[in-house]
Amino acid sequence: MAKTYQRTKLQEVTIRGYKSIAYDRPVTLKLGDVSILLGANGAGKSNIISFFRMLSYMMSKSFGRYVEISGTSHALLHYGIKRTPVMSGELKFADSNSMDVYGFSLANATPDRLIITEERITWHRKGEKKPYEIALEPNFKESALAECEDPVAKTIFQMLSYCKVYQFHDSSTEGPLRQACPVETANYLQSHGNNLPSFLLFLRENYKDAYNRIVDYVRDVVPQFQDFYLEPVGGIISLRWIDNSATDYRFNAYQFSDGSIRFIALAALLLQPAQTMPNVIILDEPELGLHPYAISQLAEMIKDASIHAQVIIATQSKDLVDHFDIGDISVVEMNKETQATSVTHLDAKEYHLWLQNYTVSELWDKNIIGGRPVLKRRLFMSFVRDRRNRDLWRKCCVPTCKRKVWQV
Repeated sequence: MAKTYQRTKLQEVTIRGYKSIAYDRPVTLKLGDVSILLGANGAGKSNIISFFRMLSYMMSKSFGRYVEISGTSHALLHYGIKRTPVMSGELKFADSNSMDVYGFSLANATPDRLIITEERITWHRKGEKKPYEIALEPNFKESALAECEDPVAKTIFQMLSYCKVYQFHDSSTEGPLRQACPVETANYLQSHGNNLPSFLLFLRENYKDAYNRIVDYVRDVVPQFQDFYLEPVGGIISLRWIDNSATDYRFNAYQFSDGSIRFIALAALLLQPAQTMPNVIILDEPELGLHPYAISQLAEMIKDASIHAQVIIATQSKDLVDHFDIGDISVVEMNKETQATSVTHLDAKEYHLWLQNYTVSELWDKNIIGGRPVLKRRLFMSFVRDRRNRDLWRKCCVPTCKRKVWQV
């Protein structure tokens, strides 16, 4: 899967009416090379990730299937169809010369299904006053973008097709990461790692440098690991490996720990060569089950991947966020008054004084940047009892902070 549009980036995403996101209080994500969605349980991080998953189904003409596996249209619309009969999304891609925009609307239809009622594309070149705009003839059941012959539509379709959601949480005995797979499913890594052994074999045979880097990172995190043993049998390949002892024993995928096999899948995804990498990689809680040192290596791999692709991460890991700049972080919260998800992109300038004394995770833990339940008064008073903290609070937060915390 060659990446064609290396200079074009997903700049902004706006979501209305989807799951925990209210239609009249849209969420807008401002995206960079690395974008971290930080928030507590139930804030709506996974709902934002699933919006991108829905887009993947739309681009593969499987939108109806996505609605089926999600339950009903009630499960996808904010508080159901009575409160939110429609939802919409808009994605902006930009490079140094132009901006491409794709927008769509979905509406409830009987019996308990969603239909695509509107799709529109806009192309705006810098220096031109009037953008190029077209409205696609609605297909209702599936996206019309894939079939559109318009060159701008084809460009947008290809960019959207290279936005991929990955999740490697299922490391159970029956899970996809431990299963054998056909050798021919090799030239890209599937979203749940179903073809992990064939993809590693593909990299070993075609991109040896990338394969060696994956092996080096796995050795660093799994000390007994030496290399993968990838030998197809009858067109099927299993994830086998050898350790660093002098024996010729071959281990199988079931002899990796949960954290180890998840890390292997993450390494294969994030250290693959630019030629096979998606434009946008989206991961939900990739730190799950990883040791703190493995999380530090994960952060390195994310930064490495961001040279060639944009990486969007949803997390609640304090260990992970401390490896990134505060400007990479957007805080996801559930507003108790509106019962809707909100997103706030953090401005490094606003917190530069705090960061002279605290890490990002400490500011999150103390609710300075939000994203956690409102502080108990006892904890808050303990925090500001230190004169240094109290002075910082008065200087940085009291004039500008919009959160529900106590002024001192």
